[in-house]
Amino acid sequence: MCRNIKTLFNFEPPATDEEIRSASLQFVRKLSGFNSPSKLNQEAFQRAVEDVASAARVLVDSLVTTADPRDREIEAERARAKSANRFGTQPYRPLKADA
Repeated sequence: MCRNIKTLFNFEPPATDEEIRSASLQFVRKLSGFNSPSKLNQEAFQRAVEDVASAARVLVDSLVTTADPRDREIEAERARAKSANRFGTQPYRPLKADA
């Protein structure tokens, strides 16, 4: 469906409202076919994003699991490695500031 929508459940720390809103925006963009809606559709588009974000927050907060929470850094590294393997490039490694 939308490759940019990431799993938001079972992370430590939990998904932020901004992460949920970003995923909701991607979902509404996919459904509507608009990256940026016209002025006539702007209100409906924004209302849909907020409605989806609200529903997503309820869902993420309601889900339960017995699995340990996932670490965001480990999951990000796995995603970079998967992308590098898929596209035949070196994985991106952010530079750490010198202490």
